[in-house]
Amino acid sequence: MALREGDLAPDIHLETNRGEQFRLKDHRGANVVLYFYPRANTPGCTTEACEFRDALPKFAGAVVAGVSPDTVRAQDQFQAKYSLPFPLLADVEHAAAEAYGVWKEKNMCGRKSMGVERTTFLIDKNGHIAKIFNKVKPAGHAAQVLEALKAL
Repeated sequence: MALREGDLAPDIHLETNRGEQFRLKDHRGANVVLYFYPRANTPGCTTEACEFRDALPKFAGAVVAGVSPDTVRAQDQFQAKYSLPFPLLADVEHAAAEAYGVWKEKNMCGRKSMGVERTTFLIDKNGHIAKIFNKVKPAGHAAQVLEALKAL
């Protein structure tokens, strides 16, 4: 069953790039931007992460966290390389991606494989999904999320 706006966001419990634990439920009372991306250090993912980094001061207390199936080490290297000031979550077993319905079959050059479909969830202070951004185009995405956040 696909998640819809208004649904309670599935709780996730993942390790951050710094080896700390991130639990979504620990962030109740704050708006959360949970963005899923396919792979650290790839062009689209870098564009998206750097746009969130540059716009972060405008997010006024919202929690921003990136999620991909990369390892903790890969996430940490990605964060350090681009000075990303928010946690990157290692979803190596893709449990969070599956819970959010973004672990999907992809077709690249006729080759099928499973992976993350770039998607962002804006979660309100009560833990409900306020907005879902499907099949995200990285360039300009942080600005789209910021506009939706202002409406909360």
